[in-house]
Amino acid sequence: MDVALVYNVKKEESVDASSVAQPSSQNQQTTHTHIQLAPSADAFAEWDTIETIHAVRDALSLRHTVSLIEADDNAFDTLKTDRPDIVFNIAEGRFGASREAQIPAMLEMLNIPYTGSDPLTLSVCLDKSRAKEILSYYNVANPKFAVISSLSELQSLIFPVPAMVKPLFEGSSKGIFNSSLVHSQEELVKQVKSVVEEYGQPALIEEFLPGREFTVAMLGNGAELKVLPIVEIKFDSLPSGVNPIYSYEAKWIWDQSSNPLEIFECPAKLDDNLKTAIENLCRNTYNVLRCRDWSRIDVRLDKNGRPNIIEINPLPGILPKIEDNSCFPKAARMSGLNYSQMLNTVLDAGLKRYHLL
Repeated sequence: MDVALVYNVKKEESVDASSVAQPSSQNQQTTHTHIQLAPSADAFAEWDTIETIHAVRDALSLRHTVSLIEADDNAFDTLKTDRPDIVFNIAEGRFGASREAQIPAMLEMLNIPYTGSDPLTLSVCLDKSRAKEILSYYNVANPKFAVISSLSELQSLIFPVPAMVKPLFEGSSKGIFNSSLVHSQEELVKQVKSVVEEYGQPALIEEFLPGREFTVAMLGNGAELKVLPIVEIKFDSLPSGVNPIYSYEAKWIWDQSSNPLEIFECPAKLDDNLKTAIENLCRNTYNVLRCRDWSRIDVRLDKNGRPNIIEINPLPGILPKIEDNSCFPKAARMSGLNYSQMLNTVLDAGLKRYHLL
């Protein structure tokens, strides 16, 4: 088939700040929506390297004719002209709280099939509070939370500590640093202020869960949905004295392909009851949020050892090298799928949904 791989490539050069909208000081105080500030240090953490893009292209090319389309200002016209049989979508989008939905929305407008979740699911999962509200409605366990949308709300902010503070609309550990785990009201206020000012968006405050943490790769749809071997994040491999969280520093700074941390264990050492509980929790989450074809779901145990959902990633990271410590490919390899087989299985899942296979 004619497959178009649509992507965002990680930029090594800095972005011209003059091309990015700047909020006024008044807007910073009062807004309840997303404002795009000048790029932060982790601005392009979600985007893929050219090495990853080429690896995905090569994997899909084993069975299909593959073209590359960058998710830039020309994407809509290119897709309209080329009209591939199906799009393999790994585009994270550019700006705004609905950025991951931009390419799928274009594809639905053009009636072009594509892999992965639809615009609604992608938007809901990126807005962590909306995802948590839906999960809570369906009694899917997740940490207690609050959202602070403006600096003026800090005056009345009281939330039990320890707590986690995150940007509301980010992924790939963007905005989650070692300092994001706060242990006092003073630290809480400081961290919320930092998120609102630096990222120009609301801050999500979550109850900190002190237990073990796992990430779970999901592959397929309906009766064919598979839970791949569970990965545990081993925080004792982190530098001494840092907080037991999978922060930006842990993901992108301390863990390097040239000197990888022994931070993941796959399959995780779990008793049968806990393994079943995590798998059932993730299946339920995947279906409640209407994920499609694939996702990676992050889980953490509370003080009673009960698994809770802490993140849903419908566009999972897929770094190709084993030493890159990318969790979805790691779980796939443990299940018996190499990198090419994993990606073609995702594509097949999308083709089956459209009755093209």
